Amino acid sequence: MSEKNYSKLRNESDVRGIAIEGVAGQDVNLTECACCDIARGFALWLMKRSGKDNLRVAVGRDSRLSGEKLLGWMAQSLAKEGIEVTDMGLTSTPAMFMTTKTEGYMFDGAVMVTASHLPYNRNGYKFFTPDGGVEASDIKEMIAIAESDEHSGLADGRVIKGEFMSVYSKRLADMIRRQCGSERPLEGLKIVVDAGNGAGGFYAEKVLLPLGADITGSRYLDPDGSFPNHIPNPENKEAMESITEAVRGAGADLGIIFDTDVDRAGAVLSDGSELNRNRLIAMLSAMLLRDHPGTAIVTDSVTSSGLAQFIAEKGGVHHRFKRGYRNVINESIRLNSEGVDSQLAIETSGHGAFKDNYFLDDGAYIVTRLIIELSRGKKMGYELSSLIDTLKEPVESREFRMNLLLEDFKPYGNRVIDELKAYAAEKQGWSLAPSNFEGVRVNLDKDHGNGWFLLRLSLHEPLMPLNIESDEEGGVKKIAGELAGFVSAYDLLDTAKLVEFAG
Repeated sequence: MSEKNYSKLRNESDVRGIAIEGVAGQDVNLTECACCDIARGFALWLMKRSGKDNLRVAVGRDSRLSGEKLLGWMAQSLAKEGIEVTDMGLTSTPAMFMTTKTEGYMFDGAVMVTASHLPYNRNGYKFFTPDGGVEASDIKEMIAIAESDEHSGLADGRVIKGEFMSVYSKRLADMIRRQCGSERPLEGLKIVVDAGNGAGGFYAEKVLLPLGADITGSRYLDPDGSFPNHIPNPENKEAMESITEAVRGAGADLGIIFDTDVDRAGAVLSDGSELNRNRLIAMLSAMLLRDHPGTAIVTDSVTSSGLAQFIAEKGGVHHRFKRGYRNVINESIRLNSEGVDSQLAIETSGHGAFKDNYFLDDGAYIVTRLIIELSRGKKMGYELSSLIDTLKEPVESREFRMNLLLEDFKPYGNRVIDELKAYAAEKQGWSLAPSNFEGVRVNLDKDHGNGWFLLRLSLHEPLMPLNIESDEEGGVKKIAGELAGFVSAYDLLDTAKLVEFAG
């Protein structure tokens, strides 16, 4: 028997792999053996972490076709290590964390079967303790145990059926009732939801409807892991077109879209304008800064200069950090531990975590905050859009993803970044952005493209993403042209698309 090697299943702070065969060149690596070993790794890791051997763990899944099978393997393997397992069935990722925090449940750990927005043939596991989502170092420890022959030696536990989504939904509905001061505060409002056939359909039926909202025009609420209509992903062009169409068709006051497991969200305002990326961050920041003046908003590295200006004008501090939702969350937690108030950690992808919600990235919690503001605006006579009417948005933006053509890519990629920093420091019209935590971010004056670029190195893939924004038409092309001459000298960096675009 070949030696076990599950390192390729590690995806930063969770586990992901291929669960369904049939896609050319993609062999199944989330096998029954792998899943059971990983479950055993989590069980033993959790016992060591908690110092307990009489553990209770909740497991749930999103709508993926392989979800029931992977949940079953996880549950049975956990039980074999002496854990009492509760199968919660179809749930959202944030709800699974809340099973560790809710009175009457208070599980020692939780597992969610999901691969977020990835294609239908992929799946994976997200792990939680009452302290939050596990870290990348924790996943590494679990994998090491999974690759060993270690067992707990305890008598078998059991697997029982449970249900939590009604409890989780009521928590959100009660939050809206409490903040709005009414049992049915959404009467007279039309709110449409596009769940993309993921796990988010509950929000329309279990949160909005009982509060009096008209949800006519909502779409793709039924779970279907083949995702027949569009990818459940607020960053996906077709997905955003779908919810925009639903808002316009229904004449809705607000449209909501979730990713598959509901840890991310986007929205569309009544005029059909998208509320995602910088616009979503700006709106949430405006709401928070009204109640928490001076708070720090932690974001990823690719947010716009206009957002930084907006947050400053609202009296806040924009703390631009690194890509990766665990990175921004941990940075916000770090700031708070040092006495710097930080109420929000959020990525442009739609991952957003609030201080008052355990720093849990929860798409349903984000839209609940928006809906409370929508109801407040209806009473006081203002539109949601008015909160961000001073946000300066870029005229143009573009992302290039440049492959590194070697296996040991990190030293080469870091060399490109270091040499670009030195080049930028000397080049006229260029200036290095202050307080930059990832890659190299450069501001360019009006004669050199009137914008900025960020070149960074992917943590796990041989890839260097390049983001460019400009405040003038043709500015992105000008910046690309200025940069192409430098990066094209690196023969192991595939700059063909950038050079072609620059012309």
